[in-house]
Amino acid sequence: MNILDQIIAAKKREVALKKTIIPLQQLEQSILFERKTTSLVQNLSNSSSGIIAEHKRRSPSKSVINQSNSVEEIVKGYENGGASGISVLTDSQYFGGSLDDLLLARATTTLPLLRKDFTIDAYQILEAKAFGADVILLIAAVLSREEIKKLSELAKSLQLEVLLEIHNQEELDKSIMPSLDLIGVNNRNLKTFEVNLNYSKQLSEHIPSEYIKISESGMDSAESVSELKNYGFQGFLMGEYFMKCKNPENEMKEFIHKINS
Repeated sequence: MNILDQIIAAKKREVALKKTIIPLQQLEQSILFERKTTSLVQNLSNSSSGIIAEHKRRSPSKSVINQSNSVEEIVKGYENGGASGISVLTDSQYFGGSLDDLLLARATTTLPLLRKDFTIDAYQILEAKAFGADVILLIAAVLSREEIKKLSELAKSLQLEVLLEIHNQEELDKSIMPSLDLIGVNNRNLKTFEVNLNYSKQLSEHIPSEYIKISESGMDSAESVSELKNYGFQGFLMGEYFMKCKNPENEMKEFIHKINS
């Protein structure tokens, strides 16, 4: 069983347990459930950098990344640094995140927030809405076309935007549908955790133009982002690069300045 299979197996157990503790009606009664969402698509369309900065404490591939800075410090630094949006990892077992992180991020910034998790159940979509997300992530590698359709249409009915993550042509071909807003190419193979920017470059021309193109993971320089812009990418999801910095705000300002210079 590879890492991704292990994560999904654990996620199914986690969601089943949560359903017994917090009913759907309780999620729907959240104050944030009626909140008007903020568009990541619009922010990226108007951005010169397209940086989506991620709050990520640890990962299966890198172990601990940053356990010292608070969510508020990092999110405010990202906002002040010029991020177009913020991704918040909410998986606890493998990434050290939580829905509380999403809630704290929502209380700290007005930027659009992506709930980054392994979404396999409609319950998690309602959770995302109840805890202040604007965008949800669906991973094509772990979902059938029917599941992608069902989950994305539910998200859209709640005014949440949908980022679909792909890794190859087969995943893209099975997933294209009107209820998606953004398509992200993960440069990290979720089965082996190896990283290669060529995944984004090779798939870019096959992503229909009506979707915002996002490149995810593995960008470690302004030059790599500038190069991917030439392939039509408008968003760049970056976690470890900024999370491991002592001053994410200053690092992001400098990074964006290099992109635009």
